[in-house]
Amino acid sequence: MDCQIKKIHTPLTDGVIENLKSGDTVLISGTVFTARDAAHKRLFQLLKEGKELPVNLKGQIIYYVGPAPASPGHVCGSAGPTSSYRMDAYTPALLDIGLKGMIGKGLRTQAVIDSMKKNTCVYFAATGGAAALIAKSIQSVEMIAYDDLGTEALQKMTVVDFPATVVIDAAGNNLYETGTIKYRKNERQRVPAEDERQAER
Repeated sequence: MDCQIKKIHTPLTDGVIENLKSGDTVLISGTVFTARDAAHKRLFQLLKEGKELPVNLKGQIIYYVGPAPASPGHVCGSAGPTSSYRMDAYTPALLDIGLKGMIGKGLRTQAVIDSMKKNTCVYFAATGGAAALIAKSIQSVEMIAYDDLGTEALQKMTVVDFPATVVIDAAGNNLYETGTIKYRKNERQRVPAEDERQAER
């Protein structure tokens, strides 16, 4: 599978998403919303009650992050991803109303993957340990709702060339699975070669 660097802009369309393949490196520009599990729980509760959300998520991306407070001269502090499984219970309901992308780290449940395939959505991984680098792509941060949650509130980020990797594409291809298979295949090829070199010594 060929990996490519692709520049994309929000809001995302089905056409753009269908062109993204597992393993692609992307640079995201536009609006990205931030929310962690506490904010997701509140959004989910509103949907259950048939109430309007504080933001229109159609075509949008949510980044699973709680940015650190900004230091002088910066719009936000380090902004590394949190583990995505914390949001899994709430994610299908948000995908059903038009959310098109998620940025986080780690595995997703099969229920989330099935919902992604049904709704034409994509899951990106932000690089853990590169929070300070990621923060440089963030141009502004605006509080939208749930400010009592502090940095874990629902916020709106404006980003330019935010770096991420497509982990699960809209067809359900999963880099965590294909990458593991490829690694194991390479290991099987490497070990016999090392055995041959040992035998020659």
